[in-house]
Amino acid sequence: MNLENNVPQYDIRGIRLWGFRNMAHFLDYLFAGHKVKTGALVAINAEKVLTVESNPEMSELIGRAEYKYPDGISIVRAIRRKYPQAQVSRIAGADLWEGLMERAGREGTPVFLIGGKPEVLEQTEEKLRTQWNVNIVGSQNGYFTPEQRGSLFERVRGSGAAIVTVAMGSPKQEILMRDCRLVHPDALYMGIGGTYDVFTGHVKRAPKIWQNMGLEWLYRLILQPSRLRRQLKLLKFVRYYYTGRL
Repeated sequence: MNLENNVPQYDIRGIRLWGFRNMAHFLDYLFAGHKVKTGALVAINAEKVLTVESNPEMSELIGRAEYKYPDGISIVRAIRRKYPQAQVSRIAGADLWEGLMERAGREGTPVFLIGGKPEVLEQTEEKLRTQWNVNIVGSQNGYFTPEQRGSLFERVRGSGAAIVTVAMGSPKQEILMRDCRLVHPDALYMGIGGTYDVFTGHVKRAPKIWQNMGLEWLYRLILQPSRLRRQLKLLKFVRYYYTGRL
């Protein structure tokens, strides 16, 4: 276990994760001094751990991220098994994003949104402004060509955004964040997958009781049986867990 500014960090299969006690602790750290930190936030679950092991590009992308946090309950349990004294909680990416947006609205932090379908992005902007008075300084839906990436990055830089959230799924969002940071490094970047869809009600999350029990993955599996093959691949992580190879 390592400590950075009194926040513990834990190693799981070579990935160093931040061990915040809860989401409020995480947000207070990111906004310490009323100025949001810079860097990249990446949610880590068991599937991503295995992807890092088999995919060099993903390994490099995740390795660059400053703030890797335990999004999956399996990762939280792995940390607690390897480090019995750890006081760490699961922080779901969708919840962290909402907390980040609420705090940004309170602090007047400029935000740039990337990704999602045009109508979903528009609804996301409207809801963020109405609900938390978020200062949205720019946006771009997920439908743009490779040739348009450069102009997008310049728009992000010109906007002065201090927070940039990217909803494109892995590894596209991590690649875009990496490249955009070369043009506009002075911001906090967060990859959020399908969070805009959840936020606007187009996709339903598991009920709170399922989330609290750490069974959100099972809820999604019941709704989408096609995910079974992906879930079976996670048996490798289960083997790591029970053979002490975390």
